[in-house]
Amino acid sequence: MIEISAYYFGAISLIMIGLYAVLVKKNLLKMLVGLSIMETGVNLLLISIGYINGRSAPILSEGIGPTQAVDPIPQALVLTAIVIGVATTAMALSAAIILYEKYGTLNIEEIRRLKG
Repeated sequence: MIEISAYYFGAISLIMIGLYAVLVKKNLLKMLVGLSIMETGVNLLLISIGYINGRSAPILSEGIGPTQAVDPIPQALVLTAIVIGVATTAMALSAAIILYEKYGTLNIEEIRRLKG
């Protein structure tokens, strides 16, 4: 039980660190890194919720039946979320490159002020 609560604490900590970076930082790249950290925290939270102590991975092998395996749905959801997160991060980074080429800065306040 102590191990599971450590995973919850780690996941919530990652989400809070990412949320801080997204809300407080002015640099677009720092905001994107914070978003990525927050996404990692959410993925860790989903995996830790799907974990059941004493059960094994849902892999077909001898001696492991449906009652001895954990639910594979949270694992599949996290794998899908990882793929979507990588694609979203790549798109956001390409938008940041375009913004830097156009405005010469990644500071959000200066980009809002320039409006050109």
